[in-house]
Amino acid sequence: MAIVLGDNRYGKAENRLVRVDRDGDEHRITDLTVSVSLSGDLSDTHLTGANDKVLATDTQKNTVFAFARDGIGEIEDFGLRLARHFVGTQKSIRTARVRLEEHPWQRLTVGGKPAHHSFARAGTSTRTASVTYDGAQAWVIGGVQDLTVLNSTGSEFWGFPRDHYTTLAETKDRVLATTVSATWRFSGTEVGWAAAHGTALAALLDAFGGTHSLSLQQSLYAMGQRVLEEVPEICEVRLSLPNKHHFLVDLAPFGVDNPGEVFHAADRPYGLIEGTVLRDDAPPAGPAWS
Repeated sequence: MAIVLGDNRYGKAENRLVRVDRDGDEHRITDLTVSVSLSGDLSDTHLTGANDKVLATDTQKNTVFAFARDGIGEIEDFGLRLARHFVGTQKSIRTARVRLEEHPWQRLTVGGKPAHHSFARAGTSTRTASVTYDGAQAWVIGGVQDLTVLNSTGSEFWGFPRDHYTTLAETKDRVLATTVSATWRFSGTEVGWAAAHGTALAALLDAFGGTHSLSLQQSLYAMGQRVLEEVPEICEVRLSLPNKHHFLVDLAPFGVDNPGEVFHAADRPYGLIEGTVLRDDAPPAGPAWS
């Protein structure tokens, strides 16, 4: 039996990058976490320890910061620039992946007017992107994470199998809450990234709020379907939806009723619903999801 080296990659993870655009009196903040991952002709460093084909992860970090000096723009475009650079300048590197998270800030209001250079962390979710380039083709994945949503009614769960271990009661009215992690694959790289992200995010929220849900799985499909309907450049959506359970608290021992008003919000364990919604003519994903 032979032992061989399988798939491998390496890179510099979670580079924290903040750029302040100072054009004019009103400054702008771009706050990113950027992770680089490279793969290619790297067998020697694993098998013999030779490093002549290994671009140091410190160099990768420095490249991220140096490229930011020329401006960042949309995070997808910044990722494409970096990925193409690593493959185009390093003979041993065949595929580069750049993952990005954008952390939003909002301008403060001082004295009733928008401040020129004062900000507070904003938003309840994080915009994400992942760019993969193999020297010939690029794949772009956008997304959002930590998007917490809740329907206080309009959700049911009943008709499920019951066995010796089932204790859960059926319900025709429950609180449905989840923290959405969604990623979507674009069919090309010539996209208005900001507009696509905004439309996809609005589609997720609209579908979640507008679906009378008989299961979180039904909501997942409705959310993915709506994104594909609203953004033609997106060909595939992957969703991970933890069911953030809200259990009605029994107040009867205290002589108090509870007409669906007081809940215990449990953080774990939780149901985890995951799924993919895609066009039936979606182009191959290549290494985009790997």
